[in-house]
Amino acid sequence: MSDVTYTPIEEYGFIGNLETCALIGPNASIDWFPFPHLESESIFAAILDPERGGRFCISPGEPFEASHQYRERTNVLETTFRTSNGTATVTDFMPPAGQIDQPKQVLYRKVTCREGPVDLDLEFEPRFDYGRAEMTFSSTEAGICAESEKTQVLLEAPIDLTILDNRVTGRISVEPGESEWFLLRCPGAEDAATDPSTALAATTDYWTNWAHNCDRVEGDCAFGGSWHELAVRSGLVLKLLTHVDAGAIAAAPTTSLPEGIGGVRNWDYRFNWLRDAGFTVQALSNLGHSAEANEYFDWFMSVCQIDDPKELQPLYGLHGDVDLTEQELDHLAGYRNSQPVRIGNAAADQRQLDIYGELLLAVDEMLQYDRSLDDDEWDAVRSIVEYVQDVWTNSDAGIWEVRGGNKHFVYSKVLCWVALDRGIDIATRYGYDAPLDDWHDTRATIKEDVLENGYDDSVGAFMQAYGSNAIDATGLLLPIVGFLPFDDDRVQNTIAVIDDRLVEDDVLVQRYDGDDGLPGGEGAFVLCSCWLIDALSLSGRVDDACDRFKRLMEYVNPLGLIAEEVAAGTETYLGNYPQAFSHIGIINSALYLGYVQGYGLPGPPPMGIRLGEPIENKP
Repeated sequence: MSDVTYTPIEEYGFIGNLETCALIGPNASIDWFPFPHLESESIFAAILDPERGGRFCISPGEPFEASHQYRERTNVLETTFRTSNGTATVTDFMPPAGQIDQPKQVLYRKVTCREGPVDLDLEFEPRFDYGRAEMTFSSTEAGICAESEKTQVLLEAPIDLTILDNRVTGRISVEPGESEWFLLRCPGAEDAATDPSTALAATTDYWTNWAHNCDRVEGDCAFGGSWHELAVRSGLVLKLLTHVDAGAIAAAPTTSLPEGIGGVRNWDYRFNWLRDAGFTVQALSNLGHSAEANEYFDWFMSVCQIDDPKELQPLYGLHGDVDLTEQELDHLAGYRNSQPVRIGNAAADQRQLDIYGELLLAVDEMLQYDRSLDDDEWDAVRSIVEYVQDVWTNSDAGIWEVRGGNKHFVYSKVLCWVALDRGIDIATRYGYDAPLDDWHDTRATIKEDVLENGYDDSVGAFMQAYGSNAIDATGLLLPIVGFLPFDDDRVQNTIAVIDDRLVEDDVLVQRYDGDDGLPGGEGAFVLCSCWLIDALSLSGRVDDACDRFKRLMEYVNPLGLIAEEVAAGTETYLGNYPQAFSHIGIINSALYLGYVQGYGLPGPPPMGIRLGEPIENKP
């Protein structure tokens, strides 16, 4: 199968309803749409296999130029086509579930002609259950019903449609000033209570009112600077990835978009990782989205209260599901022939000791925003800290979920130190009952162990793991979480070594340079680029950090979206898209740069800084 049949990842936009999301190409083709939830089976999956996956496309039947944009401060996507005859726009959206009085299970597509006339071809090919289901199609009074043994969807259209070989086609001609609507009613969709124009207006108003807003007066916004609108868009991305009922946030809306074209590093990211907790609540809180931060906090605190600390998984389903058995879909070709295509994620069964420190970072961050812990919540937190006391000497799979065997990862040890450190601080500040003397002793022991075994004097850096020759970008986080101050020589040496060994094109940072048990390579990890910017800004190298952040922004696509990874030199996106961790990194980098430049913060200083103040700005 030729690569030309695949739309580049970086050219997709996405929409959603706070329960699921759809990816839409520059030809207005819906190429990915799981339903009813992000982790559900797909209705369209052409992004993973153009022949078997299914799509829903509305685009001109003649040559065209196309452009994407979001309506300002919304998740309403507009695709504009320019042909030799005229200009037409396809507007795509879903009403946010539970937020407005509109049917949440309907995907709306509005076709509007600005200049014309313009003829557009419709191609409707739903393929349920990742293309595995047997499909039938039938005409109804409203349009076309597509169904399998388990589910069905209804396409309502203002034109005549033709069914041929499990494929529906049609053509619409629109005149200047004319608009037509296509409605995809998904399983469980009720009849629309109002006309589509009302649904569009209500959806637009919801997103406009939700998005971060400020008067942009110099010094009044924590995100002041040329990256302000990118931070706003990143907040909108995080909201679309948030499940409205559970409060959980998916790492990405997609599965198996490869970290290396043609390789095997293809993972399902439609789940909630506990490791994201601290950075996520920091980003949401400082953007002013306190309700979402609290809902996310409630989600992972409920998990911590249900499960014994030793039973906590690195990731969960968005509804708290624990069975995320990894499967391979051999019938799908994979994006640009990258196999296998996976659903589920075996990393749920790994031991990752860093998650405990990341949970304590999140608790500490929320308490600074006047959130309190009830007795049961404190008992859960205390249990985590005491469990870390017992297991910190163990090896684990680490934050990067390597599949080459457990190691004594430096970052995992440091995050165990963080669990003790934040536990001590929380108990002391708020008067919670805790064996503080024991916790102090363990915290000191962990630090001594990391400094003795994690730092290699001959290299001049903290290494990835004890006895390892590999460098890891997580070394950039040691001063940010407060393990050492920014002006410590070992911190600055580590930053310099990472900059030398892991950085390409000034700002693109690889996660690590050692073997991880998998064949092939991967792109630069966007979040790690943000960590480098953070470490530089808080080390007093503010101008350098600003320059590199502006360079990173050049890799963000025109929609303000970015994937998990970028291929240096080609600007090709790799990995699942859009990636929550990447956008969290962008928000927090903007926050740190705002902090060191004296912009106003809506709350307390960013996490970690209170334990080690940033170095004064260096010329």
